Amino acid sequence: MSKRAAEHHHKAAEHHEHAARHHREAAKHHEGGRHETAAHHAHLAHGHQTHASHHAGEASKAHIEDHGSAKSATA
Repeated sequence: MSKRAAEHHHKAAEHHEHAARHHREAAKHHEGGRHETAAHHAHLAHGHQTHASHHAGEASKAHIEDHGSAKSATA
């Protein structure tokens, strides 16, 4: 895997981890009746998920540029 693709995969993982933390915070605040704070964390989680998807797409592009194919390892 190219260094550029690997970097995007790492960034995607980081954003998924941040999203998970915000989802846990949203759940905690929702259970405590702090719905505005819960909504804030849910919104932040969504942003991190979107950013993670972007990095996953960029990793795929880098793979195709380096290897000329989008075939999976099992294909």
